[in-house]
Amino acid sequence: MTSLNHTTGMDFILVGLTDSLVLGRILFVVFLLIFIITVAGNLCMIVLIRTNSHLQTPMYFFLGHLSFVDICYSSNVTPNMLHGFISEHKTITYAGCFTQCLLFIALVITEFYILASMALDRYVAICSPLHYSTRMSKNICVSLVTFPYVFGFLNGLSQTLLTFQLSFCGSREINHFYCADPPLIMLACSDTQVKKMAMFVVAGFTLSSSLTIILLSYLYIFAAILRIHSVEGRQKAFSTCGSHMTTVTIFYGTLFCMYLRPPSEKSVEESKVIAVFYTFLSPMLNPLIYSLRNKDVINAMKQMIKGKFF
Repeated sequence: MTSLNHTTGMDFILVGLTDSLVLGRILFVVFLLIFIITVAGNLCMIVLIRTNSHLQTPMYFFLGHLSFVDICYSSNVTPNMLHGFISEHKTITYAGCFTQCLLFIALVITEFYILASMALDRYVAICSPLHYSTRMSKNICVSLVTFPYVFGFLNGLSQTLLTFQLSFCGSREINHFYCADPPLIMLACSDTQVKKMAMFVVAGFTLSSSLTIILLSYLYIFAAILRIHSVEGRQKAFSTCGSHMTTVTIFYGTLFCMYLRPPSEKSVEESKVIAVFYTFLSPMLNPLIYSLRNKDVINAMKQMIKGKFF
């Protein structure tokens, strides 16, 4: 607790993506547009799922929660980052940094297991279609979506408490655009071995366990698809999984590069570029991927537009 009390009253400085004021203003416009598209797209997805009777299925139930997590995820980082682009004062309070770090870790882990739950849903739908309604009942779906939130928050809280037990008695500059674990560890002047080990264990376990569920689900899915004789049937089965596979590839690929290597000056600098993909592009692309590749969502959007304007 001594180190926690030692650093509680201080602010941190977020270095961000650039020191140039001119480039900062350009990036402000770019990331503001991305943020607006992200929030609007995911809110639209949630409203469609809530209001359209054809979308009241387990798959869209999970998709609605994925959209909610993406909104929270983007909103946790973007406002402070946008302020940093147009302001000379790029500080974030100790409490603000703690909250941002907690929410970021919690939401990332939550998204891991929601994506895993969506893979299980596709597995049951394609491999056991006759038992789908019983195996993916409302209670089971609620359980599959409650676990990610609880597990994510508890892990986020424990990891953040470990980080902020460290002493930050030197530089206050975080070489990132949000309060991330690796650059915060680089600032610590106390022993970081316990924190590094905990970070690798949690990151490794959550990445590997959720990805194992997804890969095993798709292994059985592909085997089932290959047994379908009609070309139309195979295409339909692949189309229901294509959007989810695209989202998983973008999200997991970038996070593997970010967290499964020791923090260093080079890795932290590279991670800022990688972080742009999973912090901004992935939440923005998810509703586009699921809407453009999904006839049910497109039809629901058409019905909503017709109902509003005609």
